[in-house]
Amino acid sequence: MKLVLTEEQEFLRDTAKNFAQERTPVTHFRELRDNKDKNLWDRDIWQEMVNLGWSGILVPEEFGGSNFGVAGISVILQECGKTLTPSPLFSTGVLGAYAISNFGTQAQKEKYLPKIVSGEITSALAVDESSHHDPLKTSFKAEKNNEEYLLNGKKTFVIDGASADILIVLARTSGNSGELAGLTLFIIDSNADGLNRIKLDMADSRNYANIEFNDVKCSKKEILGTIETGGETVERILDIGRIAMSAEMLGNAESAFETTIEYLKQRKQFGVLIGTFQALQHRAAEMFCEIELTKSAVMAAVQGADENSNELQRLSSLAKTIAGETLHLVSNEAIQMHGGIGVTDEYDLGFFIKRSRVAEQIFGSSTYHTERYANLSGF
Repeated sequence: MKLVLTEEQEFLRDTAKNFAQERTPVTHFRELRDNKDKNLWDRDIWQEMVNLGWSGILVPEEFGGSNFGVAGISVILQECGKTLTPSPLFSTGVLGAYAISNFGTQAQKEKYLPKIVSGEITSALAVDESSHHDPLKTSFKAEKNNEEYLLNGKKTFVIDGASADILIVLARTSGNSGELAGLTLFIIDSNADGLNRIKLDMADSRNYANIEFNDVKCSKKEILGTIETGGETVERILDIGRIAMSAEMLGNAESAFETTIEYLKQRKQFGVLIGTFQALQHRAAEMFCEIELTKSAVMAAVQGADENSNELQRLSSLAKTIAGETLHLVSNEAIQMHGGIGVTDEYDLGFFIKRSRVAEQIFGSSTYHTERYANLSGF
Protein backbone atom coordinates (compact mmCIF):
# COMPACT_ATOMS: atom_id res chain seq x y z
CA MET A 1 0.00 0.00 0.00
CA LYS A 2 1.59 3.26 -1.17
CA LEU A 3 0.65 6.17 1.07
CA VAL A 4 1.20 8.79 -1.63
CA LEU A 5 -1.11 10.64 -4.01
CA THR A 6 -1.20 10.05 -7.73
CA GLU A 7 -0.77 12.90 -10.20
CA GLU A 8 -4.56 13.10 -10.70
CA GLN A 9 -5.19 13.20 -6.96
CA GLU A 10 -2.62 15.95 -6.51
CA PHE A 11 -4.40 17.94 -9.23
CA LEU A 12 -7.72 17.51 -7.40
CA ARG A 13 -6.09 18.61 -4.15
CA ASP A 14 -4.58 21.73 -5.70
CA THR A 15 -7.87 22.62 -7.39
CA ALA A 16 -9.76 22.18 -4.13
CA LYS A 17 -7.17 24.23 -2.23
CA ASN A 18 -7.46 27.15 -4.63
CA PHE A 19 -11.26 26.95 -4.65
CA ALA A 20 -11.52 26.85 -0.86
CA GLN A 21 -9.14 29.78 -0.39
CA GLU A 22 -10.71 31.95 -3.06
CA ARG A 23 -14.41 31.04 -3.01
CA THR A 24 -15.11 29.63 0.46
CA PRO A 25 -12.80 31.13 3.07
CA VAL A 26 -14.01 31.05 6.68
CA THR A 27 -15.60 34.46 6.08
CA HIS A 28 -18.01 32.72 3.67
CA PHE A 29 -19.12 30.34 6.40
CA ARG A 30 -19.41 33.21 8.87
CA GLU A 31 -21.64 35.12 6.47
CA LEU A 32 -24.01 32.16 6.02
CA ARG A 33 -24.25 31.75 9.78
CA ASP A 34 -24.83 35.43 10.48
CA ASN A 35 -27.47 35.69 7.75
CA LYS A 36 -29.21 32.61 9.14
CA ASP A 37 -29.26 30.99 5.71
CA LYS A 38 -31.98 28.31 5.66
CA ASN A 39 -29.72 25.67 4.10
CA LEU A 40 -26.51 26.87 5.75
CA TRP A 41 -24.79 26.27 2.42
CA ASP A 42 -24.81 28.41 -0.71
CA ARG A 43 -26.52 26.98 -3.81
CA ASP A 44 -24.37 29.01 -6.21
CA ILE A 45 -21.20 27.78 -4.52
CA TRP A 46 -22.52 24.23 -4.61
CA GLN A 47 -23.17 24.55 -8.33
CA GLU A 48 -19.59 25.70 -8.83
CA MET A 49 -18.43 22.58 -6.99
CA VAL A 50 -20.71 20.50 -9.19
CA ASN A 51 -19.28 22.14 -12.30
CA LEU A 52 -15.81 21.12 -11.12
CA GLY A 53 -17.06 17.53 -11.14
CA TRP A 54 -16.87 16.97 -7.39
CA SER A 55 -20.40 15.60 -7.03
CA GLY A 56 -19.50 12.82 -9.47
CA ILE A 57 -16.15 11.72 -8.04
CA LEU A 58 -17.61 8.41 -6.81
CA VAL A 59 -19.99 7.95 -9.76
CA PRO A 60 -19.13 5.67 -12.72
CA GLU A 61 -18.40 7.36 -16.03
CA GLU A 62 -21.44 5.83 -17.72
CA PHE A 63 -23.65 7.97 -15.47
CA GLY A 64 -21.64 11.16 -15.95
CA GLY A 65 -19.16 10.81 -13.12
CA SER A 66 -15.38 10.50 -13.08
CA ASN A 67 -14.99 7.50 -10.75
CA PHE A 68 -11.85 8.94 -9.13
CA GLY A 69 -12.45 6.94 -5.97
CA VAL A 70 -12.43 7.64 -2.25
CA ALA A 71 -8.93 9.12 -2.48
CA GLY A 72 -10.21 11.70 -4.95
CA ILE A 73 -13.12 12.87 -2.80
CA SER A 74 -11.04 12.73 0.39
CA VAL A 75 -8.36 15.15 -0.79
CA ILE A 76 -11.13 17.57 -1.74
CA LEU A 77 -12.83 17.28 1.65
CA GLN A 78 -9.50 17.71 3.40
CA GLU A 79 -8.87 21.04 1.66
CA CYS A 80 -12.48 22.16 2.18
CA GLY A 81 -12.11 21.26 5.85
CA LYS A 82 -9.32 23.81 6.19
CA THR A 83 -11.76 26.64 5.50
CA LEU A 84 -14.85 24.98 7.04
CA THR A 85 -16.53 24.99 3.62
CA PRO A 86 -20.25 24.22 4.09
CA SER A 87 -21.83 22.18 1.30
CA PRO A 88 -23.80 18.97 0.67
CA LEU A 89 -20.68 17.35 -0.79
CA PHE A 90 -20.32 14.86 2.05
CA SER A 91 -23.97 13.81 2.22
CA THR A 92 -24.51 13.79 -1.57
CA GLY A 93 -21.12 13.35 -3.26
CA VAL A 94 -19.96 10.72 -0.76
CA LEU A 95 -22.87 8.98 0.97
CA GLY A 96 -25.57 9.24 -1.68
CA ALA A 97 -23.31 8.76 -4.68
CA TYR A 98 -21.48 5.80 -3.17
CA ALA A 99 -24.63 4.09 -1.90
CA ILE A 100 -26.52 4.23 -5.18
CA SER A 101 -23.46 3.57 -7.38
CA ASN A 102 -22.54 0.42 -5.47
CA PHE A 103 -25.86 -0.99 -4.27
CA GLY A 104 -28.56 0.50 -6.48
CA THR A 105 -30.38 -1.32 -9.26
CA GLN A 106 -29.73 -0.29 -12.85
CA ALA A 107 -33.02 1.63 -12.84
CA GLN A 108 -32.07 3.46 -9.62
CA LYS A 109 -28.66 4.34 -11.00
CA GLU A 110 -30.16 5.73 -14.20
CA LYS A 111 -32.77 7.66 -12.22
CA TYR A 112 -30.61 9.24 -9.52
CA LEU A 113 -26.91 9.29 -10.42
CA PRO A 114 -27.08 11.71 -13.38
CA LYS A 115 -29.11 14.08 -11.20
CA ILE A 116 -26.54 13.86 -8.41
CA VAL A 117 -23.71 14.53 -10.87
CA SER A 118 -25.52 17.55 -12.36
CA GLY A 119 -26.44 18.98 -8.96
CA GLU A 120 -30.15 18.64 -9.67
CA ILE A 121 -30.72 16.74 -6.43
CA THR A 122 -29.00 16.32 -3.07
CA SER A 123 -29.30 13.37 -0.71
CA ALA A 124 -29.03 12.45 2.95
CA LEU A 125 -28.47 9.21 4.86
CA ALA A 126 -30.91 8.64 7.74
CA VAL A 127 -29.56 6.01 10.14
CA ASP A 128 -29.50 7.03 13.80
CA GLU A 129 -32.49 7.08 16.13
CA SER A 130 -30.94 8.30 19.37
CA SER A 131 -28.13 10.52 20.63
CA HIS A 132 -25.65 7.64 20.24
CA HIS A 133 -24.62 6.13 16.93
CA ASP A 134 -25.53 2.45 16.65
CA PRO A 135 -27.11 1.21 13.39
CA LEU A 136 -27.92 -2.21 14.85
CA LYS A 137 -30.30 -0.64 17.36
CA THR A 138 -32.62 0.43 14.55
CA SER A 139 -36.24 0.00 15.56
CA PHE A 140 -37.69 2.20 12.78
CA LYS A 141 -40.34 0.04 11.09
CA ALA A 142 -41.07 -0.66 7.43
CA GLU A 143 -44.11 -2.89 7.07
CA LYS A 144 -45.14 -4.44 3.78
CA ASN A 145 -48.53 -3.37 2.46
CA ASN A 146 -49.27 -5.13 -0.86
CA GLU A 147 -46.69 -3.76 -3.35
CA GLU A 148 -45.60 -0.96 -1.01
CA TYR A 149 -43.98 -0.48 2.35
CA LEU A 150 -45.25 1.82 5.09
CA LEU A 151 -42.47 3.54 7.04
CA ASN A 152 -43.04 4.69 10.61
CA GLY A 153 -40.65 6.12 13.16
CA LYS A 154 -38.10 8.88 13.69
CA LYS A 155 -34.56 9.46 12.52
CA THR A 156 -32.25 11.85 14.34
CA PHE A 157 -29.21 13.94 13.46
CA VAL A 158 -29.58 13.49 9.70
CA ILE A 159 -26.73 15.34 7.98
CA ASP A 160 -28.14 17.80 5.40
CA GLY A 161 -31.53 16.32 6.18
CA ALA A 162 -33.20 19.73 6.24
CA SER A 163 -32.51 20.35 2.56
CA ALA A 164 -32.01 16.94 0.90
CA ASP A 165 -34.23 16.00 -2.04
CA ILE A 166 -33.98 12.26 -1.41
CA LEU A 167 -33.38 10.28 1.76
CA ILE A 168 -31.69 6.90 2.09
CA VAL A 169 -33.39 5.44 5.15
CA LEU A 170 -32.40 2.43 7.23
CA ALA A 171 -35.49 0.53 8.44
CA ARG A 172 -36.30 -2.75 10.09
CA THR A 173 -38.44 -5.08 8.01
CA SER A 174 -38.07 -7.96 10.46
CA GLY A 175 -36.32 -8.93 13.67
CA ASN A 176 -35.66 -6.87 16.75
CA SER A 177 -33.53 -3.91 17.74
CA GLY A 178 -29.90 -4.95 18.14
CA GLU A 179 -30.00 -7.61 15.43
CA LEU A 180 -28.02 -7.33 12.20
CA ALA A 181 -30.55 -9.34 10.21
CA GLY A 182 -33.83 -7.79 9.14
CA LEU A 183 -32.55 -4.33 8.14
CA THR A 184 -33.40 -2.78 4.76
CA LEU A 185 -32.48 0.48 3.04
CA PHE A 186 -35.10 2.55 1.22
CA ILE A 187 -34.82 5.59 -1.08
CA ILE A 188 -37.50 8.10 -0.11
CA ASP A 189 -38.58 11.37 -1.73
CA SER A 190 -38.22 14.02 0.98
CA ASN A 191 -41.53 15.58 -0.11
CA ALA A 192 -43.46 12.35 0.46
CA ASP A 193 -46.76 12.53 2.35
CA GLY A 194 -46.40 11.83 6.05
CA LEU A 195 -42.76 12.97 6.23
CA ASN A 196 -41.92 15.82 8.60
CA ARG A 197 -38.48 17.41 8.84
CA ILE A 198 -37.46 19.32 11.96
CA LYS A 199 -34.36 21.45 11.44
CA LEU A 200 -31.78 21.31 14.22
CA ASP A 201 -29.63 24.15 15.56
CA MET A 202 -26.21 22.65 16.20
CA ALA A 203 -23.05 24.23 17.59
CA ASP A 204 -21.22 24.04 14.26
CA SER A 205 -24.02 25.88 12.37
CA ARG A 206 -24.43 23.15 9.74
CA ASN A 207 -27.50 21.58 8.17
CA TYR A 208 -29.05 18.80 10.27
CA ALA A 209 -32.58 17.56 10.89
CA ASN A 210 -34.68 15.12 12.84
CA ILE A 211 -37.15 13.44 10.51
CA GLU A 212 -40.49 11.90 11.45
CA PHE A 213 -42.24 9.30 9.28
CA ASN A 214 -45.96 8.63 9.62
CA ASP A 215 -47.17 5.93 7.20
CA VAL A 216 -44.80 7.14 4.50
CA LYS A 217 -45.31 4.98 1.42
CA CYS A 218 -42.40 3.52 -0.52
CA SER A 219 -42.48 1.22 -3.53
CA LYS A 220 -40.48 -2.00 -3.32
CA LYS A 221 -38.69 -0.72 -6.43
CA GLU A 222 -37.03 1.85 -4.17
CA ILE A 223 -35.37 -0.71 -1.93
CA LEU A 224 -31.62 -0.05 -2.05
CA GLY A 225 -29.73 -3.32 -2.27
CA THR A 226 -31.31 -6.58 -1.21
CA ILE A 227 -34.16 -6.70 1.28
CA GLU A 228 -33.09 -7.52 4.83
CA THR A 229 -29.37 -7.28 4.07
CA GLY A 230 -29.29 -3.55 4.76
CA GLY A 231 -27.20 -4.05 7.88
CA GLU A 232 -24.12 -5.11 5.92
CA THR A 233 -24.85 -2.59 3.17
CA VAL A 234 -25.19 0.40 5.47
CA GLU A 235 -21.99 -0.51 7.33
CA ARG A 236 -20.10 -0.38 4.05
CA ILE A 237 -21.63 3.01 3.21
CA LEU A 238 -20.90 4.28 6.71
CA ASP A 239 -17.27 3.12 6.55
CA ILE A 240 -16.73 5.14 3.36
CA GLY A 241 -18.43 8.09 5.05
CA ARG A 242 -16.26 7.74 8.15
CA ILE A 243 -13.10 7.77 6.05
CA ALA A 244 -14.24 10.84 4.12
CA MET A 245 -15.22 12.61 7.36
CA SER A 246 -11.83 11.74 8.85
CA ALA A 247 -10.19 13.45 5.87
CA GLU A 248 -12.26 16.58 6.47
CA MET A 249 -11.42 16.51 10.19
CA LEU A 250 -7.74 16.23 9.28
CA GLY A 251 -8.13 19.41 7.25
CA ASN A 252 -9.82 21.09 10.21
CA ALA A 253 -6.92 20.13 12.49
CA GLU A 254 -4.26 21.25 10.01
CA SER A 255 -5.82 24.69 9.65
CA ALA A 256 -6.28 25.21 13.40
CA PHE A 257 -2.67 24.14 13.96
CA GLU A 258 -1.28 26.47 11.27
CA THR A 259 -3.26 29.39 12.69
CA THR A 260 -1.89 28.66 16.16
CA ILE A 261 1.72 28.43 14.99
CA GLU A 262 1.41 31.83 13.27
CA TYR A 263 0.04 33.30 16.49
CA LEU A 264 2.95 31.87 18.51
CA LYS A 265 5.34 33.61 16.11
CA GLN A 266 3.64 36.99 16.50
CA ARG A 267 2.26 37.28 20.05
CA LYS A 268 4.59 38.84 22.62
CA GLN A 269 4.35 38.44 26.38
CA PHE A 270 6.79 39.88 28.91
CA GLY A 271 8.54 41.44 25.94
CA VAL A 272 9.31 38.18 24.13
CA LEU A 273 7.53 36.03 21.55
CA ILE A 274 5.49 33.32 23.24
CA GLY A 275 6.70 30.91 20.58
CA THR A 276 10.06 30.91 22.34
CA PHE A 277 8.55 29.45 25.52
CA GLN A 278 9.69 25.85 25.73
CA ALA A 279 6.44 24.60 27.24
CA LEU A 280 4.46 25.92 24.29
CA GLN A 281 7.00 24.48 21.86
CA HIS A 282 6.50 21.05 23.40
CA ARG A 283 2.72 21.33 23.09
CA ALA A 284 3.04 22.47 19.47
CA ALA A 285 5.38 19.55 18.75
CA GLU A 286 2.83 17.12 20.17
CA MET A 287 0.12 18.55 17.90
CA PHE A 288 2.40 18.27 14.88
CA CYS A 289 3.18 14.62 15.62
CA GLU A 290 -0.50 13.75 16.12
CA ILE A 291 -1.43 15.42 12.83
CA GLU A 292 1.26 13.47 10.99
CA LEU A 293 -0.02 10.25 12.56
CA THR A 294 -3.55 11.17 11.47
CA LYS A 295 -2.38 11.75 7.89
CA SER A 296 -1.01 8.21 7.78
CA ALA A 297 -4.16 6.68 9.28
CA VAL A 298 -6.46 8.55 6.91
CA MET A 299 -4.33 7.77 3.85
CA ALA A 300 -4.19 4.09 4.78
CA ALA A 301 -7.99 3.99 5.12
CA VAL A 302 -8.46 5.86 1.84
CA GLN A 303 -6.20 3.47 -0.03
CA GLY A 304 -7.86 0.50 1.65
CA ALA A 305 -11.26 1.70 0.43
CA ASP A 306 -10.11 2.10 -3.16
CA GLU A 307 -8.31 -1.25 -3.10
CA ASN A 308 -11.38 -2.98 -1.59
CA SER A 309 -9.30 -4.15 1.34
CA ASN A 310 -10.57 -6.88 3.66
CA GLU A 311 -9.38 -4.63 6.48
CA LEU A 312 -11.66 -1.73 5.49
CA GLN A 313 -13.73 -1.82 8.69
CA ARG A 314 -10.68 -1.74 10.94
CA LEU A 315 -8.98 0.95 8.83
CA SER A 316 -12.15 3.06 8.86
CA SER A 317 -12.55 2.86 12.64
CA LEU A 318 -8.85 3.53 13.16
CA ALA A 319 -8.97 6.65 10.97
CA LYS A 320 -12.12 7.99 12.64
CA THR A 321 -10.73 7.34 16.13
CA ILE A 322 -7.40 9.05 15.50
CA ALA A 323 -8.91 11.94 13.52
CA GLY A 324 -11.40 12.58 16.31
CA GLU A 325 -8.78 12.51 19.04
CA THR A 326 -6.38 14.69 17.07
CA LEU A 327 -8.96 17.31 16.18
CA HIS A 328 -10.14 17.38 19.79
CA LEU A 329 -6.58 17.94 21.00
CA VAL A 330 -5.64 20.54 18.38
CA SER A 331 -8.84 22.57 18.71
CA ASN A 332 -8.44 22.63 22.50
CA GLU A 333 -4.78 23.62 22.35
CA ALA A 334 -5.47 26.28 19.72
CA ILE A 335 -8.00 27.94 21.99
CA GLN A 336 -5.74 27.76 25.04
CA MET A 337 -2.64 29.08 23.27
CA HIS A 338 -4.61 32.05 21.98
CA GLY A 339 -5.79 32.79 25.49
CA GLY A 340 -9.06 34.63 26.08
CA ILE A 341 -9.34 35.93 22.52
CA GLY A 342 -9.55 32.36 21.24
CA VAL A 343 -13.14 32.00 22.37
CA THR A 344 -14.35 35.37 21.07
CA ASP A 345 -16.57 35.30 18.00
CA GLU A 346 -14.36 37.65 16.02
CA TYR A 347 -11.66 34.95 15.88
CA ASP A 348 -12.16 31.97 13.58
CA LEU A 349 -10.79 29.41 16.04
CA GLY A 350 -14.12 29.18 17.82
CA PHE A 351 -15.65 27.76 14.64
CA PHE A 352 -13.07 24.99 14.57
CA ILE A 353 -13.69 23.80 18.11
CA LYS A 354 -17.45 23.85 17.52
CA ARG A 355 -17.05 21.88 14.30
CA SER A 356 -14.74 19.50 16.13
CA ARG A 357 -17.26 18.63 18.82
CA VAL A 358 -19.97 17.82 16.29
CA ALA A 359 -17.77 16.05 13.72
CA GLU A 360 -16.37 13.81 16.45
CA GLN A 361 -19.86 12.34 16.91
CA ILE A 362 -20.73 11.83 13.24
CA PHE A 363 -21.15 8.10 12.56
CA GLY A 364 -19.53 7.19 15.84
CA SER A 365 -17.26 8.86 18.37
CA SER A 366 -13.68 7.84 19.11
CA THR A 367 -14.97 5.75 22.01
CA TYR A 368 -17.39 3.91 19.71
CA HIS A 369 -14.70 3.21 17.13
CA THR A 370 -12.08 2.17 19.68
CA GLU A 371 -14.49 -0.51 20.89
CA ARG A 372 -15.41 -1.45 17.32
CA TYR A 373 -11.74 -1.75 16.33
CA ALA A 374 -11.09 -3.95 19.35
CA ASN A 375 -14.03 -6.22 18.54
CA LEU A 376 -12.98 -6.52 14.91
CA SER A 377 -9.46 -7.38 16.05
CA GLY A 378 -10.70 -10.16 18.32
CA PHE A 379 -10.06 -8.49 21.67
